[in-house]
Amino acid sequence: MAIYLLMAAVASVFMGGGLVMMKSRSGHLPVATGWKILSSLAEWLGDPMWLGGLGVQTLGFAIYVVALSQAPVSMVAVMMQGGTAMFVVFAVVILGERADGREWIGIVATVFGMILLAGSLSSADTEGALDARALAILSAALIAIALSPMATARLRDTGAAAAIASGVAFGLGSLFTKGMTTDFLARPEAGLVLRVAANPYPYLLVIANIAGIVLLQNSFHSARGIIAMPLSSALSNVVPILGGVIAFGEHLPAAPAAAAMRVGAFALTIAASAMLAGAREAAVQ
Repeated sequence: MAIYLLMAAVASVFMGGGLVMMKSRSGHLPVATGWKILSSLAEWLGDPMWLGGLGVQTLGFAIYVVALSQAPVSMVAVMMQGGTAMFVVFAVVILGERADGREWIGIVATVFGMILLAGSLSSADTEGALDARALAILSAALIAIALSPMATARLRDTGAAAAIASGVAFGLGSLFTKGMTTDFLARPEAGLVLRVAANPYPYLLVIANIAGIVLLQNSFHSARGIIAMPLSSALSNVVPILGGVIAFGEHLPAAPAAAAMRVGAFALTIAASAMLAGAREAAVQ
């Protein structure tokens, strides 16, 4: 378990680094909305730096999938918050964005949450079977929640609405990835092509992750990365934790101390992400 959670932490570093590369081009690339979405996406893909960032993200995602195949989705989600801290550091050092005391407290709290999680690990950790119906209902409800901020002009103008929607999309992508790996491992006798063709989750995770990337990149046009990324990350963390309990039957450790550390890790990580997301607004650097 510890090895796969370490892989999740490594994946988060790659994914955070890739997002910094993509954020660095936000002032030079168009917003992908409306009838110009395809031409805007084509321009993004034609930009070497942005495309390189997407490649780094893809490498991180591949490592993430391996980690998710053997570790509970909620625990992997917490470890992935290391990417949020890494992104903030990169944004300050490379992009020149400024962090205040509140933001640095959020970074430290995120790292401490990962330490608490590591201390709660047990070889007895298990998860239940996938409840596809519960996952479908949860997904529909979360999509509705993600779209609602788009109706508020202020949230649209500041990039917050797009960041919120991207976080929900990435969170759903995590749940769909777990659903895919669960299905693959449950049917080892079937060929790879058949397992992909008969499984809806590979298609859903691709759609969710593409939507998350587009929405987050759009939010980068109106918000500092140091604000948009944690806001997206906070929701991409909450969704897998919620889905892990509702759709995958994940439970707390039996030992009271380990259970308290696990709950503390989840709560601290979410609070830290919210703290970073609630930081002061500033012009995009």
